[in-house]
Amino acid sequence: MSVWDSIIGQDRVVRQLQAVASGDPKAIAQSWLICGPPGSGRSNLARAFAAALEDPDHGMADEPTRATQQILAGSHPDVEVLATDKVTIGIKEVRELIGISEQMPSTAPWRIIIIEDVDRMLERTTNVLLKEIEEPSAHTIWLLCAPSAQDVLPTIRSRTRIVNLAVPQPQAVADYLTKEVGAEAKVAQRAARLAEGHIGVAKLYASNELVMHDRDELIVGVLNLHRASDAVLLAASLIDSSSSQATRDAEQQIHAEELSFRRVNGLAEGDRIPPKLRSAYNAIGKKDQIKRLATRRTRDVLDRALNSIASIYRDVAVLQNAAEDSVGLVNLENRRAIADLSAQLDRQGAVRRLEAISQARRRLLGNGNPLLVFEALFCALLP
Repeated sequence: MSVWDSIIGQDRVVRQLQAVASGDPKAIAQSWLICGPPGSGRSNLARAFAAALEDPDHGMADEPTRATQQILAGSHPDVEVLATDKVTIGIKEVRELIGISEQMPSTAPWRIIIIEDVDRMLERTTNVLLKEIEEPSAHTIWLLCAPSAQDVLPTIRSRTRIVNLAVPQPQAVADYLTKEVGAEAKVAQRAARLAEGHIGVAKLYASNELVMHDRDELIVGVLNLHRASDAVLLAASLIDSSSSQATRDAEQQIHAEELSFRRVNGLAEGDRIPPKLRSAYNAIGKKDQIKRLATRRTRDVLDRALNSIASIYRDVAVLQNAAEDSVGLVNLENRRAIADLSAQLDRQGAVRRLEAISQARRRLLGNGNPLLVFEALFCALLP
């Protein structure tokens, strides 16, 4: 099984990086910027590339080595990954990474530093990183990830080799869901279409019927907006369901981390935690930890809701421009209602509603009250 098997719909890039990993080590660029839209798999690609660079077989062996397994799982001593739940990546975290980057690798050919969402760095933090990116240690490779090259400072862009990922095609995503998730072909096809190329969301839709149901309810609710009272009720329903889903997801993640802790320490699920491990184990499920995870999950659910709402007006624009045969509809199940809406709105009306969705996203990023943000949005969507 190749380390590249989990990379979906990026054949061109995979071939490019395979050639780099198997080429002359002296010719390998040491600073990379991996760009792709949310859900395209840029973080997974960075890990796969790191595994191929560290593996003597460049990740192409029939069976993954222990080293590649560790890298893909995020536990290899020579591959450091910085991911954050915060709005910005702090300068202290980057300075710690720089210190690590100057250390010799312990078991592998390279010390590899992966920074997810490098676009979350403030300019001052980026300037701290800049010198290391420009003149990395001889044994260090930096893999930075961002939605696009335009989302990072020009000084970073000019000092990295840029890799651009495509939006995965629905069929590639559906094939992945059938093979890796075990989804039925019909469910996989629908999940891939509704996710619009976002692999993580497609996997969620294919494996969680409740999440798919919540999306269906949201689409029907938006298409049935007629009065301000409808907007207020729909906003309240969305916030309630997003909060419940986020708390449920956070609790599941905490439980998974607790099981992992037990497994790593040789404990069965029902075994008593030894006193020397108790404080570390209890820290996993602290209330503030669950609250922090739930807050992040709520942001994810609401962001996904905005994408779903936007897909309605994307479909409206497709019908208004007679482009259904060439690009298709996302919300095929609601085609009749969307066709009616496309007749009610002019083209500028569809554009204005997409702009209202973008404004709602900015307000949420600015810590606006979610209920008020969605009440205002749904009122702006009224025909």
